[in-house]
Amino acid sequence: MTADATLPGVLVASGHWDPEPWALPFRADPGRPVMVWPKVTDPAAIHYVLAWAPPPEAFLGLPNLKAIFSLGAGVDHILGKAALPNVPVVRIVDPDLTMRMTEWVVLQVLLHHRRQLAYLRQQAAHRWEEIGQPVARDVRVGLMGLGELGQASARVLRSLGFDVAGWSRTPRTVPGVTCFSGTDGLEPFLARTDILVVLLPATPETRGILNRALFAKLPRDGALGGAVLINAGRGALQVEADIVEALETGALIGASLDVFEKEPLPSESPLWSRPDVVITPHVAATSDAAVLADGIRRAILDFEAGKPLSNLIDPKRGY
Repeated sequence: MTADATLPGVLVASGHWDPEPWALPFRADPGRPVMVWPKVTDPAAIHYVLAWAPPPEAFLGLPNLKAIFSLGAGVDHILGKAALPNVPVVRIVDPDLTMRMTEWVVLQVLLHHRRQLAYLRQQAAHRWEEIGQPVARDVRVGLMGLGELGQASARVLRSLGFDVAGWSRTPRTVPGVTCFSGTDGLEPFLARTDILVVLLPATPETRGILNRALFAKLPRDGALGGAVLINAGRGALQVEADIVEALETGALIGASLDVFEKEPLPSESPLWSRPDVVITPHVAATSDAAVLADGIRRAILDFEAGKPLSNLIDPKRGY
């Protein structure tokens, strides 16, 4: 293709996110049409869609579509669309996104491990009192999901001295991490987990997995005196009424939640007012859009140079 030829076009359908940072790197390519949904002036020019929670009609009438790129770590916001065309769907795997998720996970693990919520309550009451804290090697952290994000978090937690294990649908090997897999491995994994970190995708098999029955399998006699839930996977994984019940009955002693069944989290949710719960507004892996978009642009340039697309999802598995 010559320098002055028209390049394959890009459509940004970024939902409630500002589309311009995602479009900006592509505007540097001379001759590449860049459109922002819903202003699609030339549907035939669009070969790639960059999408986050797009409306189903964003994929309609694009006869030359070659690939869809998710603008976040998850892809369920794309796979659930009735009008999804039969083209590859690519998930983001980027060092910036991975590091930010790792930062959030480690922050939440340390917050519960070092009893920071209790100290904040004492601060509000002007009370000076030391609270006993176990050493990291006595605290068992379990990661549900050992993909790119789970493995990165596991490595850092392991370096801090925690006793780290992981569970995945299929067998994985991670140095220094005790690995469990499949249905048979879930219960023994839960039985040795004081802090449960969830980084699973939302699939038909994982929807609602964080429920009363699962919480009952977590230990109450560990170094923290109970189990903690940390979920930065997807909101569809959790049953929030069961989380509240587990906190009230002692099946859980704390939780950090970045994702919810309905987002934004409704103001009437009882989770808001619980002093044993940390709520963040789906920002665990929030990254610089321009950085991620530049990574997508480089993947597209490689694809146009004849290289295969990487990080393709399996629609049947949902990740």
